[in-house]
Amino acid sequence: MKHKLLYLFIACMACACQVNAQSAKYVILISIDGSRPDFYMQEKWPATNLKQLKDNGVFADGVNSVFPSVTYPSHTTIITGAMPSRHGIYYNEPFDPNGPQGRWYWEDSNIKCPTLWQAVHKAGLTCAAVSWPVTVGAPIDYNVPEIWSLTDKEDKISPMRDHTFPKDLWAQMEQHATGKLTSADMDENYLTKDENIGRKAAYILRTYKPNLLAVHFVCVDHFEHAEGRDGINVKKAVENADDAVGKILEAVQQAGIKDSTAIIITGDHGFVNIATTVCPNVWLAKNNLVWKKDGKVDYKAMFHTSGAAAFLRVQDKNDKKTLAQVKKILDELPAGDKKLFRIVTEQELRARGADPEVVLALAPVQGVNLSESFDGDAIKAARGGTHGFYPDFHDIQTGFIGYGAGFNKGVEIPQIGLEDIAPLIAQLLHLDFTAPDGVLLPGLLKNK
Repeated sequence: MKHKLLYLFIACMACACQVNAQSAKYVILISIDGSRPDFYMQEKWPATNLKQLKDNGVFADGVNSVFPSVTYPSHTTIITGAMPSRHGIYYNEPFDPNGPQGRWYWEDSNIKCPTLWQAVHKAGLTCAAVSWPVTVGAPIDYNVPEIWSLTDKEDKISPMRDHTFPKDLWAQMEQHATGKLTSADMDENYLTKDENIGRKAAYILRTYKPNLLAVHFVCVDHFEHAEGRDGINVKKAVENADDAVGKILEAVQQAGIKDSTAIIITGDHGFVNIATTVCPNVWLAKNNLVWKKDGKVDYKAMFHTSGAAAFLRVQDKNDKKTLAQVKKILDELPAGDKKLFRIVTEQELRARGADPEVVLALAPVQGVNLSESFDGDAIKAARGGTHGFYPDFHDIQTGFIGYGAGFNKGVEIPQIGLEDIAPLIAQLLHLDFTAPDGVLLPGLLKNK
């Protein structure tokens, strides 16, 4: 009997050790918008902190995004473990036939499935977010959401400050972390925006020690759009984001929680250099499927672009005749035009978890960007970089690094999906949470 009791005691201790090995008391989730695996895998990129975390943790050669591979659907997939067809954030902004109006899917109420924020509270833990997309009004204990003014493009402060929770948190951060902020301090045209996002996150971490902290840096993406993948300001932005990550790592030490903290560095999509823009609505306009009347756009069918990709909208969902007409127009294009994109079928859209209301999309080849303009030439010259592509090639992949409590060391995996990050966080924090589309990949966590 004594031997059996001893055996049971040893077995229980072993199980406890295994659980602890997979656990963290705190998880810091950092997204660098437009981040790519080459930032931590290639010497030419000035990313000392990322490379140190990668060398002492686990990392992926590439992370598959969603379709379209743009910011808001991607970040919502990270925090839900669900594809856009489930979580409801199909694009950055709602479709408007008259073009972008500036309003994006800011509010947490747009999300149609459970989030990690809810699971953290259910476990009796606390969470925080700084500049994380789709978090206005979210159940987050310390929240500085991403939002901007629709009426004053110069005002980069008021909407964020007004939606920060708790109400006095903004004043606390200005007093103890950033100093008095002006619009220029939170303008993505200047690297100080990421610096201040890092300072805010570090302050919240030191002061409140949330169990889950999510941070979103934005400047790398901004300069990749302007200059392409390898622009000089892209390198400066990568170095600046890496330095902001360093501020957060220092805050972990200052808070005295290094040994119980897991760090995840990821992104939302990669980037592709572009030289050509294709405007498929020009072809539809020539066939009287989209037009302007009294200064407004009306349509029987038109393409809504999100990043580089285009999604067909049919005014009447049951209008099979118009859908067949669009397919005929595309099929009869010159061979030189057709080679610039491929048609994504309804079956593929469903398999990728894209917008369930769309039955046809266009995915451009690398180097080509799609526009929803229906004026002028259908094919035009372009420059810079973009994303939104169908996520089936390396340049559009983002990165992943896992380091610290619970993570293995020296593990390289070929690829994961953004939907697989939520299960990792749930396991590390022992949350009662099931990711609808993500899986907990073996080998990333200790004893797993």
